[in-house]
Amino acid sequence: MSATGLQKELHVLHVVGARPNFMKAAPVIRALSGRPGIRQSIVHTGQHYDEGMSAVFFRELSIPQPDVNLEVGSGSHAVQTAEIMKHFEPVLLERKPDLVLVYGDVNSTVAAALVCAKRLVPVGHVEAGLRSFDRTMPEEINRLLTDQMADLLFTPSEDGDANLAREGVAAEKIHFVGNVMIDTVCASLPAAEGRWPVRGLKATLGSRNNVDDVIAAAKAFGFVTLHRPSNVDDPDFLLRFMATMDKVSEALPLVFTVHPRTRERLTQIGYTPTGEGMLLVEPTGYLDSLVLQSKATVVVTDSGGLQEETTYLGTPCLTVRENTERPVTVSLGTNTLVGQDLKLLARAISEVLAGSAKSGQAPPLWDGKAAERIADVVEEWGGQQ
Repeated sequence: MSATGLQKELHVLHVVGARPNFMKAAPVIRALSGRPGIRQSIVHTGQHYDEGMSAVFFRELSIPQPDVNLEVGSGSHAVQTAEIMKHFEPVLLERKPDLVLVYGDVNSTVAAALVCAKRLVPVGHVEAGLRSFDRTMPEEINRLLTDQMADLLFTPSEDGDANLAREGVAAEKIHFVGNVMIDTVCASLPAAEGRWPVRGLKATLGSRNNVDDVIAAAKAFGFVTLHRPSNVDDPDFLLRFMATMDKVSEALPLVFTVHPRTRERLTQIGYTPTGEGMLLVEPTGYLDSLVLQSKATVVVTDSGGLQEETTYLGTPCLTVRENTERPVTVSLGTNTLVGQDLKLLARAISEVLAGSAKSGQAPPLWDGKAAERIADVVEEWGGQQ
């Protein structure tokens, strides 16, 4: 349905709240902004609220400033979800959107979807259908519930379609559009490459080296992130992981961007780096993260988004998780699951350094055009209302 088929203005409200949401929402907001008859507004729940985890992404991704910031802040999963619901409902009632778009699998996603379901407001879920099949992960519960409530389900990979069909979601609701994260990678990579070598990274937790100088001089380096409670809330594992990274850093400098949760846990266990090449830094903006992944010899992470980005960039990725909701990054991409087996992790890094890195390819429709396909579906849907 062309834009001229819209019988009235279509108001699309985007709900974002955490770092992964911003990268997914940016290309969709951009794609819809070029469609006549569609008005947009943005609600930021404030789930991620500081400069390093939120504000910098709005600037770097050219996302319009939120129309509303709920400023819910941190809390347990239950408390945070409840606070978002409580603060989002009056905004929903006041603004009366025709469609609410939610992104990914964070607490903001399921909270907004629940409020919309109770108020009979249609919901579109961007990045629907992903499953780790591990219900100990809070994100898995968020994914399952959101997909049961959504009216439009936009899947990034074909396994998502199969998962939704198996769960009884009607076929007409499911739209295989590709991965919007890759849209953002494609749009941002030239600007990110222009920032190399990265400057201005802020050392943290007693990291002694001049980070900028080490990165500029390094012929090879690894990029590390770790933030999931299953990893960082276990003091014994966290200590052993850091000891492994310290050992690796003797042969390969490591840039470890330290999530606020991880920094708190490392402080609690009294960790300070021992390896000369261990560069602990504050969270980076998106562009710096992207170019660090692009230039890295290997990435070690438990992030879902980095599994996707490294697959597109062709960088070997070692994921410190027993499972992944993004299996296509393993079957087609450059991702390898190492779980919490630190001997396996060290061996895999050695294999990469020896030239035996896993090769991969971009999955179908990871082509930078997913947001345009979403905009097409939203436009057609609006013409039928």
